[in-house]
Amino acid sequence: GPATLQSFQLKLSCSSFFTVSQSDCYVSLWLPTATSEKVRTKTINNCKDPVWNETFYYRIQNQVKNLLELEVYDEDSVSSDDHLFTLCFDISRIPMGGPVAVVLKPDPQAQEELDVEFLLEPAVERFAHWKRWSIRAGHIGHFPCCRSTKAGVPAVMLNKLPMGEKVPIVENRKYNLNVQVDDCQCSCPGDLDVRLGYGLCPQEQEFLFKRKRRVAWALKQALGLNYDLQDHEIPVVAVMTTGGGTRSFTTGYGTLRGLQKLGLLDCVTYLSGLSGTSWTMAHLYRDALWSQKSLDEQIEDAKKQVTKSKMGIFSVDRVRYYKQQLNQRRQEGHKTTFIDLWGLIIEYLLNDGKDNSKLSEQRAALVEGQNPLPIYVTLNVKDKHSTEDFKEWVEFTPYEVGFLKYGTFVQPENFGSKFFMGRVVEKIPESRIIYLHGMWSSIFSLNLVYIWNRINNSEEFWHRWTRDKIVDLDEDPTLPTRPYELRSHMFVPAGNLSKALRGVLTDRLSVAQCHNFLNGLQLHNNYLEHEGFKRWKATVLDDRPNQLTEHDQYMGLVDAGFFINTSCPALSRPERKVDIILHMSYNAGSQSLPLERTSKYYAEQNIPFPNIYLSEEEKKNLKECYFFDQNGTPGCPMVVFFPLVCNTFRHYKAPGVKRCEAEIPAGDVDISSCFTPYSTYCLTYSEENFDKLLNLSEYNILNNQHVLMHALRTAIQRKRQCCCMN
Repeated sequence: GPATLQSFQLKLSCSSFFTVSQSDCYVSLWLPTATSEKVRTKTINNCKDPVWNETFYYRIQNQVKNLLELEVYDEDSVSSDDHLFTLCFDISRIPMGGPVAVVLKPDPQAQEELDVEFLLEPAVERFAHWKRWSIRAGHIGHFPCCRSTKAGVPAVMLNKLPMGEKVPIVENRKYNLNVQVDDCQCSCPGDLDVRLGYGLCPQEQEFLFKRKRRVAWALKQALGLNYDLQDHEIPVVAVMTTGGGTRSFTTGYGTLRGLQKLGLLDCVTYLSGLSGTSWTMAHLYRDALWSQKSLDEQIEDAKKQVTKSKMGIFSVDRVRYYKQQLNQRRQEGHKTTFIDLWGLIIEYLLNDGKDNSKLSEQRAALVEGQNPLPIYVTLNVKDKHSTEDFKEWVEFTPYEVGFLKYGTFVQPENFGSKFFMGRVVEKIPESRIIYLHGMWSSIFSLNLVYIWNRINNSEEFWHRWTRDKIVDLDEDPTLPTRPYELRSHMFVPAGNLSKALRGVLTDRLSVAQCHNFLNGLQLHNNYLEHEGFKRWKATVLDDRPNQLTEHDQYMGLVDAGFFINTSCPALSRPERKVDIILHMSYNAGSQSLPLERTSKYYAEQNIPFPNIYLSEEEKKNLKECYFFDQNGTPGCPMVVFFPLVCNTFRHYKAPGVKRCEAEIPAGDVDISSCFTPYSTYCLTYSEENFDKLLNLSEYNILNNQHVLMHALRTAIQRKRQCCCMN
């Protein structure tokens, strides 16, 4: 239905929730979709059955998720007030009209209860008429479209005033404020600085149109076809890489050179990465024609950086440079953390001088569809929550930066700026890409829970301390609940010991902090039923909208490897319609574990993906390449899996070309032993070790050309059949 404003009246009448001891209780009320401020009742002193009989009024919008939180406290004059519990109530469950009295209990037999009376009625819009709009992507906003003032009267954009601050407009003068906001004919959502929606942006759609022609030509050459492919027959191929520091930086080059030698690099539409492979990608995309020329020059430069001495990393001049750059970044308006320093260290590790490149500049490599579209993947996390409990996928492309779950995107030039209600309120210069490297590949965002998971592969032992206790409430009378509405529940805060332990377990050494471009946006009333949101709904807070990211001042971004070492989620957006994923594993330890965990995660999220199963015997003796196909599942991509293993490479320097006795040492590549020179934390390789790893990753691609060709032919045939059936 249409968006309307409603008046909401709440009356706290009585409570008998406390039967243990006398308390000095009051209730704090928070409805962030109506006001950013919390209000509270008076304190009832020395009473175990407090009666407040107070009434509160709110004006709400009926298309946003209005979740009222009632926090009950025991006032303490000496120390901080004790938070006893929080009740959450979905306002959309209240029928319009007469007052509704509801008794809330932890269970039907409980003696404790809280009595609340609600009254919901249409609002009388006396002071302003708002231009309202809603979107299907899960958010809704309202704001004045335009305003005009009389001559000599100061103009003030109300939606750009800072929250929680008193701002003098004119000193020592008084004005009568009369506000009238008229409807305008402009398309307000199009005027926003945030793009709302789960579809692909126009720039990516234009890129795909151009790239498809190049892919069609490359497939015809690679497969030896004697006919031209039609648009509906051209498969979307993606190269998906995993992280691993310098190891993945090196092997990324080998993988791409192998595909280029097979004539398959031009068949690739997307290239995704995280951690160390983001270093490879960023270096490549400084050259707008990198995939159209030999990669040897790029590889030589990478080899130079990997093998150089790192002794100057903390020299006096370098430390002075770090300090100057961090001060400049702080003055520009960015919030700096240790992750920014790590980005500057990465700059030193991978470059001879200052790297001024920015993500938005990589568009030059896409203007004619001449290269695959690069996608960098990271995670948004929350304080006091483990990555298993709270993580939200964020993707970076030269066109946009955005949340997969919320369907909200901004241009890279605006990422890091201050936003409110979808508009930039303070423009901050775009970050150099080295600062993005810091967040994409941070080894300093680990916590004790992550270390425990690496050892035991299970977090269940710690859930009693890392997760909140939530109890569904019994209601009298029972109000009807529609699918998109939330049941009333009670949150019981942890004790001091549990809070302290939770902090020790979940606190990360450092997290990249960026201004949150969701600030001021609100979730739609039926956000839980939206297919886009449900696809990525995987946190313990998804049913607690007041605790989700749009209420945070900053995003907290970490290396995606702290959840799963994969960049696959960005390729699993249904709008991208990826048919084949070339899964390149550069993982330390188990080569198959990231793919198996991805498969399990997708099964839990109901995202189409092949079921990955390898026996323990197979894991001990991995092959160079696997082909996983789950034909018959709509939208399910084929996966060609390349683990980083040294099998036939020991005896062959090229497919079908055996090594002579003198060349045997060049085929001995230690990937997985305790003494491997390719540890994730090793930043410098010898020239010999660099060449070994590079050649191994290239060889594994070349030696499995038949698997790649089979996958491409299968995808073309399947798309042709699908078109005929339709």
